[in-house]
Amino acid sequence: MRLSYGYRPLRRDYLREYKPGLWMVLVNSGKLADHLKGIERMAEQRVDTLLPQLMKAAGVTEELKARDQMAWVGLVNYCWARADEIILADLVYA
Repeated sequence: MRLSYGYRPLRRDYLREYKPGLWMVLVNSGKLADHLKGIERMAEQRVDTLLPQLMKAAGVTEELKARDQMAWVGLVNYCWARADEIILADLVYA
């Protein structure tokens, strides 16, 4: 599963603004693109792992979807937002 936006630009901007030393090392060594691709890959893997766990814990089921679609959509959106928060804190802004 993929989020609608990528984590690469967020990580790039974070490094440039808050980790200028690391930013310069990555830029000067030519490893910035690989670093950003790695963050994106790890984020996608984390979403694939986290989202089903969060949905199960929140009670997102096919039964709920059939019974109350608005509640189901709300819970799914909550789970996506929570997964996004976790990934941003653990990978992007670390």
